[in-house]
Amino acid sequence: MALWDRFKESASTMQTQLTAKKNDLKSGAFRDSSMAMCALVAAADGTIDPSERSRVAQLIATNEVLQNFAPDDLQRRFDENLAKLTADFALGKVSVLQEIAKAKKKPAEARAVVQIGIVIGGADGDFDKTEQAVVREACYALDLPPHEFDL
Repeated sequence: MALWDRFKESASTMQTQLTAKKNDLKSGAFRDSSMAMCALVAAADGTIDPSERSRVAQLIATNEVLQNFAPDDLQRRFDENLAKLTADFALGKVSVLQEIAKAKKKPAEARAVVQIGIVIGGADGDFDKTEQAVVREACYALDLPPHEFDL
């Protein structure tokens, strides 16, 4: 099986797992961490074009797991994290990884945040090396082994 096919299958499996855990994923830490993860993956290459921003915002709005939270609140948090990353990517990434680390106290939430990153990264049909690298960094921020997610 081609590498991309494995990632697509993995992203689909992860979305199923996330949906199954939806009722356990209602904390503010999960909300904040997942929006930081979405922004980090969207800006993984150091830039974000309007179509990419729009696509990720649409995914956030329609993701079943994230429907535990108000869509306008999620959008605001996503935009705030993106603003940090676009103003100064290196400095912004430090701040965004700190937001992501909020979920590390609860391993189920931490894994769900990584899974969201993979789902967002693979949504355009190409979970590229820069996206994989930032999700791997997020794993370290969450005290999770990247190999658990084939990263």
